[in-house]
Order: sequence, then structure tokens, then C-alpha cells
Amino acid sequence: MNVTASPIASAFSATYREARAKFLATASAAGLQATSILHPLQGPEGEELALDLVRDGPPEAERVLILSSACHGVEGFCGSGVQVTLLQDAAWRAECARTGTAVVYAHGLNPWGFAWLRRMTNENVDLNRNFHDFGGPLPENAGYAQLAEHIVPAQWPQAESDREMLEAYARANGPMALQQAITGGQHSHPQGLFFGGNAPTWSQGAMRRMLREQAGRCKTLGWIDFHTGLGPRGHGERILAGPPETGPRARHIWGHMTSPDDGTSTSAPLTGNLWVMVAQEVPQAEYTGMALEYGVVPLQQTLDALRGDQWLHNHPEASQEQRARIKRELLDAFYGDDDAWKTAIVEQGREAAMAYLRA
Repeated sequence: MNVTASPIASAFSATYREARAKFLATASAAGLQATSILHPLQGPEGEELALDLVRDGPPEAERVLILSSACHGVEGFCGSGVQVTLLQDAAWRAECARTGTAVVYAHGLNPWGFAWLRRMTNENVDLNRNFHDFGGPLPENAGYAQLAEHIVPAQWPQAESDREMLEAYARANGPMALQQAITGGQHSHPQGLFFGGNAPTWSQGAMRRMLREQAGRCKTLGWIDFHTGLGPRGHGERILAGPPETGPRARHIWGHMTSPDDGTSTSAPLTGNLWVMVAQEVPQAEYTGMALEYGVVPLQQTLDALRGDQWLHNHPEASQEQRARIKRELLDAFYGDDDAWKTAIVEQGREAAMAYLRA
């Protein structure tokens, strides 16, 4: 990680352990208390893992805004930096108080993935594909089933034949069809990528508890979930994170929005999105949500980093040299470790949060 004295850069961290300590210390310095939902497992250095919640505002507030990080584990470095920066921002906090908005900082939705540098949970589940009724039939992804052995191949680096099969699928069906097949969510290959699970994950249960406890009394609920991995480097795409009927409210608040469902987003349509639980857990609240998605590297590089990391997860016998290289490539795909990138994401994150307050 780069060493720098930049005030914005100092809000970011090199490890989950550092990020969590910095978040909790910043909240304490601001006079705020944290509530921690402890994960049953530990981090790579034996450290405690948790979904840490800090509320800035009264429990009876009618208006609540959730700012969350690390839905996808390794993506948490981005959101954590924004959260720490806002907790240090007196003007931001004053505007929250003036508008009567209670802000809930949810640090580490998937703390295990954050700590272990994985996008997935400890169950090898993509948390944002995990919100289903597991008592009924689960969505099928025929494209993934067709390509599974080439998406996560038997060897890494991949054989040329694996690359050729994926490219052939894209030529026959279109690049977005390939992205949909790989990333849309699947329930047929538990050791594959973007696995939606066959049961609720620990993180899903923790998030449902968070909603009940932090938003069970509010009338309006906003949610900005910080992500990385898609789009141009440093650009924050505002992706609708809610049912289509919430689109007009989202555009009123945040202006231009994209949606995977109408083909305007860099994201393919997904199944099992986390926003599904909002109406289930806090039906009294008028909900408007957004995934703020920041680009880091080109999509192919991102997907290859994920494919390599899943191969590594499936092959614990891999050498330490190969493990280190794969983890470095994964981190580089989801975290822009330079001042310009960090400044861009903080400025856009603050702008989006302020827009919610002022709508």
C-alpha cells in the first residue's frame, strides 16, 4: 500500500483489521457508540470479525440513511474509507442533524470476505445473490451451467481452451450475455463464482437484524451501498438498488440512475439482491436505495482476478507464491490504491449522501 499524508488517503486502510480499528476509533472520537454483531469465525491473524453499526442520530428519527461497506468483502476498502471520512466531516454531520436524518454506518456487511480478501462470504456465497425464498425453487442460470468448467477451470493460469470457450460464447450470444451467465447468480455450482447459496448466509441474518433494529421505526429509508469492480476507473455509477417503482424517487434524489434490468447499467441483471429483504423486514418504510459502483480496472481483468481467486479457494494446496500473486491481482481489481482514486470516490460518495439529505 502507498504511504501518504493525504487527509483523504489516511481514512483508508491496508487490511480489514486496520479498517475496523480505524472505523471504531473515528466513531468514538465523534462521540458515537458502536454496536457489533460478531461473526462466528476469525480473521487471518485470529482477529475478531463483525458487522459494526454506528448510528448518528436519535432512535426515534423518522428518516434514516444507511451507508454500508463490504457487501462483497474485498470491496470493503472503498466503502470503509468513505465511512471514516464522513464520520470526520463536521459539516456533513451538522447537515444530518439539521435535516433530522439518522445515519447508520454499517461497516463490514461481509466481514469474513473483507478480512480474508475474498469477494464471497465464508460460505462461498455472493451476498448480493443470497436473498431468496429457499423453501421454493431457485433461479436457474443455464449459461453458467454450460460454461462452469471454463469459468473456474481445472488449472490456473487457465488453458487457452478455457479462454476460447468463453470468447466463443460471447461471439455467439453477445458480451453482456456472457457477463450475465458468469455474474448474474447461480445455484448449481457451490464451488463456482457468484454462487447464490442454498440457504441464508450469516451475513444475511446479520443484515436483517440490522434493519429491524436500526430502521424498524422510521418512515423513510435511504441506502447507499458502496461497491467496486465495474465501469471506468474512479467513476461512481449510480445503480438503482430497489424495485422499478422506486426509480422515480431515486432519480429525484440522485439524478441520473442506471438499472441492470433495462440494460443501462454496467451490471448484468442479478437474482437474489439484498434490497429484497427491505420490504420484508421494515414494511412501514418508504425505501429508496442505490449501489454506488466505482470502477478500478477493465472488466476482463476483474473477472479473471475473480476466476483465479475462486480457483485458489478450491485448491488450498497452491504454493504460497501463487497464492500471493492471485490475492495481489484480486486486491488490485477492487481497490484503487492511489490518492486520485481515493479522492474521487470520497467526493462522489459525499455528494451522493448529501443529495439524499437535501432531497
